[in-house]
Amino acid sequence: MSESSVSEVARWFAEAEAVVVLTGAGISTESGIPDFRGPQGVWTKNPAAQFMFTYQNYLADPEVRKQAWTARLASPVWAAEPNAGHRALVDFEGTGRLRAVLTQNIDGLHQAAGSSPNLVVELHGTAREVVCLDCGDRNPMQGTLPRIEAGEEDPACLECGGILKSATISFGQELLPEVIEAAVEATRGADLFVAIGTSLGVYPAAGLCDFAIAHGTRLVILNAEPTPYDEDASAVLRQPIGEVLPQLVAGAL
Repeated sequence: MSESSVSEVARWFAEAEAVVVLTGAGISTESGIPDFRGPQGVWTKNPAAQFMFTYQNYLADPEVRKQAWTARLASPVWAAEPNAGHRALVDFEGTGRLRAVLTQNIDGLHQAAGSSPNLVVELHGTAREVVCLDCGDRNPMQGTLPRIEAGEEDPACLECGGILKSATISFGQELLPEVIEAAVEATRGADLFVAIGTSLGVYPAAGLCDFAIAHGTRLVILNAEPTPYDEDASAVLRQPIGEVLPQLVAGAL
């Protein structure tokens, strides 16, 4: 898009009374965390990797759980730092007009950047916590990873001996109803909905765009690749998120 388009969207940011953003993997790629479906995505390069992210496989097969724990230990999330895109949203939050950050990401970088935890809705959960699928006991992931380093391939819950899993939503696992409700409620009444770094191909998260449009909310998309909602958006920006999002926020400030 042209610079005039960036300026126009910045004006919308400045004029909006209630802004909701939906973030996907694209906002974290500049922090060194690869996305899933992009040209260099994890699943694009290795489609078989999706197998261990399927809930039923994880429950049924100890070997899948062992692979998943090895992947968690080596995850780039632990070394990642928030980038300019994350920090720009924190700056905009300071205006009091950012209603919510709805994120499909599990990396916790919004909170690490300084976003208020009560504004961040983690639609797909968080990799920074571990939950027992039997008793529901929940703890920081950093308390379990040392067990993997010490040689436990499939660590069991210390409370009940049940199966442990990262507190993330896998394929075949339903989103928490209260999380969906929080996202819908945040979107209701917003006058600007901004989808950032998401392919908008995963539901129900992508359906929030439908909800926003149906309620007359202006939709802006910041994403490197085309999305199914580009034709419905008031503006589509293709620039790197770490460059364009700070520009938009600076214009709004």
